[in-house]
Amino acid sequence: MSEAAFHLVQGAGPLVLSAPHPGLDIPGEIAARLTPEALDQIDADHAVHELYDFAQDLGATTVTARYSRYVVDLNRPPDDASLYPGQTTTSLVPMETFKGAPVYRAGQEPNEAEIVWRTALYWKPYHEALAREIERIKALHGYCLLWDCHSIEPVLPRLFDGRLPQLNLGSFEGRACPTPLARAVLAAAEGRDFTAVLDGRFKGGYITRNYGAPAARTFALQLELAQDAYLTGLGRSPDPAKKSRLRPALFSMLETFLKEAPRHV
Repeated sequence: MSEAAFHLVQGAGPLVLSAPHPGLDIPGEIAARLTPEALDQIDADHAVHELYDFAQDLGATTVTARYSRYVVDLNRPPDDASLYPGQTTTSLVPMETFKGAPVYRAGQEPNEAEIVWRTALYWKPYHEALAREIERIKALHGYCLLWDCHSIEPVLPRLFDGRLPQLNLGSFEGRACPTPLARAVLAAAEGRDFTAVLDGRFKGGYITRNYGAPAARTFALQLELAQDAYLTGLGRSPDPAKKSRLRPALFSMLETFLKEAPRHV
């Protein structure tokens, strides 16, 4: 699989934006086996990458998935180990939607061999590209800042209690990014009328945890956005007014990440 599995735009600055879940493409032979609920792709991070259309202004590199998370989840480890033991999560190749509905028609679920094949064909190229870009940027700047872009419905009782804050920043409890740096990034969004939390329900998925290594000069943060902060009420597209309100907060967070990170190298 070549770069057709993802979209890569290289920048000259120290920042990488990864977006593993906005992709909607599903190969025909897989789509034919999915349930109508899965084909609706309610669990996608709908248009989250469009919120970061200012990335080039920051000199950022962007790596954006093309394929649906139902093909393979790029933010899960290749051995499918749980990232949140004891809590309900979805797998490397999801068999259920976030709400617990089946992804596949009865008897059409992939077997272990197919999961291995999909991991090699779709998961591996994305991560190889991400790792290459991190190393390229570290060679240029001596360090790299990785920002993993996500969004999710704000109310999903099967996955978490209550309603999510609008901005959910994850640093893997300081293991992927120094806590003072993560707090400074979160503070950049405060005072803008958004609810926000650091290392709440979402502490960072596989990408944040695997690549975030402060001792190796790679600082990683995940931002999980509540989708009602930017999507239209009934649709899957950004609401222009909501996007205009949210975009400055995202810009300020990333600008702070860039400004404050050299103090922690």
